[in-house]
This record gives sequence, structure tokens and C-alpha cells, in this order.
Amino acid sequence: MLYACGGFAQETDTTTVFKKRVLETTEVDLLGSYYKQQGIHSAVGGGTGTEEITDTAGDIIIAVPLNDDDVLTFDMGFSAYTSASSGNINPFFTDGTYTNTNNTGASRHAAPLKRDDDDDYGTATPAPYGSPWIASSGASRHDVLTSISANYSHSSDDRNLIWTANASGSTEYDYHSVGVGAGIARLFNDKNSEVGVKVTAYFDKWKPIYPTELHEYGTYGMNFLNKGYFEGVTIYDQMGEESRNYLPSAFTEWTNKKRNSYAISFTGSQIINKRLQVSVFADLLYQEGLLSTPYHRIYFADKANYYIGQARYIPVYNLQDNKGIFRLADDVERLPGTRFKLPLGLRFNYYVNDWLILRTYYRYYVDNWGLQGHTASIELPVKLGQRFTVYPMYRFYTQKATRYFAPHDAHYSFERYYTSDYDLSSFDSHQYGAGAGYTDIFQQFKIFAFGIKNIDFRYNHYERSDSLTADIFTLGFKFVH
Repeated sequence: MLYACGGFAQETDTTTVFKKRVLETTEVDLLGSYYKQQGIHSAVGGGTGTEEITDTAGDIIIAVPLNDDDVLTFDMGFSAYTSASSGNINPFFTDGTYTNTNNTGASRHAAPLKRDDDDDYGTATPAPYGSPWIASSGASRHDVLTSISANYSHSSDDRNLIWTANASGSTEYDYHSVGVGAGIARLFNDKNSEVGVKVTAYFDKWKPIYPTELHEYGTYGMNFLNKGYFEGVTIYDQMGEESRNYLPSAFTEWTNKKRNSYAISFTGSQIINKRLQVSVFADLLYQEGLLSTPYHRIYFADKANYYIGQARYIPVYNLQDNKGIFRLADDVERLPGTRFKLPLGLRFNYYVNDWLILRTYYRYYVDNWGLQGHTASIELPVKLGQRFTVYPMYRFYTQKATRYFAPHDAHYSFERYYTSDYDLSSFDSHQYGAGAGYTDIFQQFKIFAFGIKNIDFRYNHYERSDSLTADIFTLGFKFVH
């Protein structure tokens, strides 16, 4: 009996000792990217104007094995952008002679400097001006998004059952988000098959920022032309004549400032043979709350046009020759308070030979706003020896517009919902790119106690049929302790 007990104890210990850890050592990923965009259909300008954006982002991801079965992963990142379009929430400037004295908030509205009897500023105060084609220097032109998330995963002893839980948070000047999620995945058929389900929820809140002219109307009401920003400011009609008839009566401030999103995701993958793997996924997403963007201007075709700036530019308002006039908005974007989304996708990976793999992807998207989209992409990783890999890629996307979209000055005031955001329009897009990766299995290069396992660089160029173009560079490092 003693021998039997001893033998049983030894067998149990052996199983414990040789159970493969989910993650052997701490891993650290450092990711960085630079993004530059140009376009001519600014949503802040009501469908016209510069869309120039530059964005620099960074992430650090730390995966820590807690024991043989459990891994805790932290992801901390930032995204610092400069947006000409967002800067034109308040597009009016006067070469430094105007400052914000009557308003507060991110738009930092310009207002005439108050003068004393000595008239230190000269004989005339320069009139404010702006253009949808020129970026204002207002504070809303710059912002930084910071985010942090934590993910916990647990694997069963046989590594066939994995469950996860995660929490996240992010913030920028006018938007805050908190998210939670949980998921479970099951492997079977000798780990050749996998199915999974995940649920997530995000609870977001806006700090609404409105275009200058609508902010003033919301603050002072019907008498807004005689107070605040508009006091003493000349307004022009379509003919270039001075007018005080501008009245954006359709505008009301949003009372619901929350946006909640809920999703359930289903995934499945199957190894068909030694060369072929197929994966499928389906998501069901529901959003509710403030789904519009509060600073996207709208211009009605059945309303008169009014401007601030230099009247000589009115005839070329929609052209980049416009250097000094900005049209005052009739309202902001209005979209339904609920939205259902359904993306369905398929991945197809084929091992051609020792140096080439074929990776393909297709997704169909539809929602109850009438938007439909098709995405197809292909990537061809090519191994150049044991350490280097290059991977050219191509991605095509086509989209049918939401029923609420119309271009600049094409909506009507009797409509219930409207947007001139070209992200919701019909368009095709092409993305071309290539990357290069370096893998050091033995981590010969070290920084402090961490060995460099991977270095990855990618470049992609993006072109859209509405004239939007973009370039993105990404660089990543993986370190192993």
C-alpha cells in the first residue's frame, strides 16, 4: 500500500512539472505608428474643406504569466493628432488680434478685444475670417487620446478550454469610454477545430463641442447676434451684402450625451489539412445614445447662406481658392439614436511551401441605417531565410451609403436625420502595402534583461474614390524576458 501511494504521488508530480505553460516568460511589445491623411470633404465643414490629419501613436503591451495556466496582459497607448478639420470647429481667426473673452470650452471661440480710451490697437479692429480649406489654430485642432486595458486569460489543464475577461478605458478632451468583456473558446478534434464566443460592452460619454456659430445661438438664444462672439461682427449674405438675418433655428443642443455599445462575437476555425486553415466569424452589435458627432456642420439647400470673412471669396467658397470666407451652419449632424450592425467574415490561409503563405480575408457588413460594405484582402508572406520575412498586401473595400447621407448643401430642413460625413457615403477604396519582419529565435540582441524576438515594419497607402488619401507607417518590437 505504501508503495502504491508513493507511485501515485510520483505520477501526479510528473504531470504537474511537465505541463506546458501557456506563456513561458514575460513578453513586451512596443508599437509605434505615423499616419497622414488628406482629403476635400470635411465633415466639420459640412462636406467640404480640408481633411488633413496627422497622427502619431504608440502602444506598450506587457504579457505576464501568472502561473502555468494564467496570463495577465496590459495594453497602454496614446494617439496624438493634429486635425485641420477639427480645428475648424472654430474656424475664425484674425492674425492674433482676437482672443477668447466671451466663451469657454474646447472651441476657444475668438471675440474682439475690449479697447480702452487710448485705443492701443489702432483705428480699426480687423474682422474675423476663416476658410474650410485653411486650418484654424484653435485648441480643438490638437488632442491626445490615452487608453489602457487589461486582459486576463485562463487555460484548462488540457489547453482545450480558454476563458478571458477584460476591462478598458480611454479618454480625450471631448470623449470618454469604459469597456468590459468576457469570452470563452473551446478546442477539440485534437486542437484542429476551435469555436469561441465573446461579449463586450462599452459605456461612453461625450462632452459635446459645437461649431462657434451654433454654440453662440445655443448660449444667447434669439438675441445672439448682439452678444458674445457676434457682437460687432459683420455677416454677409450670398450676394456679399451685410445682413443680420442669420438664424439657425433648427439647432438644439444634445440632451443625451451617452453612447453605449454592446456586441456578441462568434468565431470558428478549422484546420482542413496540413496546408489549409479556414476561419469564420459573425458579430452582432447594437449601439444606443448620441451616435451623431456634435461638431459636424450641416447646410440646408432650402435655407439662405450667410458668411463671416472676406466677401470676395463667396463665389469660390467650395474651391481651394477660397482663402478667407466661412459659411455659418444651419445645424449639426442628426442621426438615429440606435444602430444595429452585422459583420460576417471569412479567412482562408494556405501554406504553399516553406517560403510562401497565402492569407486571404473577406467581410460583408450591413446595418439598419442602410449602409452595406464588402472588404477583400490578400497578403503573401515570403520567407527570406530563417530570420527575414516580407509580405506585400492589397485590400479592396466598397460601400453603399447610409440613407441619411447627402453632400454639402444638399439636405433639406424638413428632414429628420442628416449627415454630410463622407465616411457614410458611397465609395470604393484601395489599400496597397508591404512589410518586413525580422525574427531572432534565440534573442541574441538584448536590451537590459530583455531579448529582441521580433522586429516588424509596415507601410500602407490608402486611396478612396472621394479623393481621400492616406499613408501609414508602423514599427513594432517584441521583447522576451
